[in-house]
Amino acid sequence: MTDIRGPRVFEADDPKLIVPSSPPPDEDFTPEDPQRTARSSRGASIGGIFLSAVLGLVSLTLAASFTGFISAALAREDWIGWTATSLAGIAVLTGLVIVLRELIGLVRLGRLTRLRRDADTALRTNDRALERKTVAALTSALRGRRELAWNVTRLDAHASDIRDPGELLRLADRELMAPLDAAARRLVLKSAKRVLVVTAMSPMVWVAMLYVMVENVRMLKGLATVYGGRPGALGALKLGSLVMGHIVATGGLAMTDDLVGQFLGQDLMRRLSRRLGEGAFNGALTARIGTAAIDVTRPMPFLDADPIRVRDLLPELLRRDAKPSKA
Repeated sequence: MTDIRGPRVFEADDPKLIVPSSPPPDEDFTPEDPQRTARSSRGASIGGIFLSAVLGLVSLTLAASFTGFISAALAREDWIGWTATSLAGIAVLTGLVIVLRELIGLVRLGRLTRLRRDADTALRTNDRALERKTVAALTSALRGRRELAWNVTRLDAHASDIRDPGELLRLADRELMAPLDAAARRLVLKSAKRVLVVTAMSPMVWVAMLYVMVENVRMLKGLATVYGGRPGALGALKLGSLVMGHIVATGGLAMTDDLVGQFLGQDLMRRLSRRLGEGAFNGALTARIGTAAIDVTRPMPFLDADPIRVRDLLPELLRRDAKPSKA
């Protein structure tokens, strides 16, 4: 029996009559790829797991074979065992020497940074005791340099006559840092010229870029050696990171590009070949890295000595009669 409903009376705001509305569709919604969803649900692919397992087995096999060979060679009492023992001793000894040299290089770089920090503090606070201590440490670090023997003697002879704060650091800047700045400037210019010529003449881009990287690393190590650092491989990496941070902080890359454009001129840049333009830019960039390395490795700020800037190096670097120097 069907129940026939009769008319009913209800209010317009009865909550039973309000139907919740569905949320609006997301305009940025895109349906997922079924194949991608299936791959993500499986996790890592079977092929990747297989290659990882094979590479792990090959590495373990090579390591076990090498270890077994060394153990067997050292256990023998004939000439093979004696040779293996001698080679192992030489490897351990040279490894210790390399590690010790790297540590000494890092200590020397830290000494340069500490001298620069003490010099800045002495100038800012007019601390005469710290100033004399800094100059004494700098003189002690450079006293064994034969090319600075006369300069060190002059500094020692006039150091006792100075009374005003800051003047002793200025004297050290003139007597000790100015000759080293001249050597650093020549080193940067030679590296920049070599980079310019190799980049312009290299038939392959990757060869030129590899040479630019090697030349810049050699230049950084040479500049640190000029100022008394003599870093190793780890020291060169640390110095490179400091130089890059200095360049980024000072906006040196954009400045180098602007200087090259201003020096050569827009019309001349259009007339130059692409290789020569790349060589000019890479040479100027090497000069910029070199000047930043001088600012980082120099144990004193520029006081009476003239600072080395890229704009002073570019005219000599991009001169038509400039020839690359031999390494």
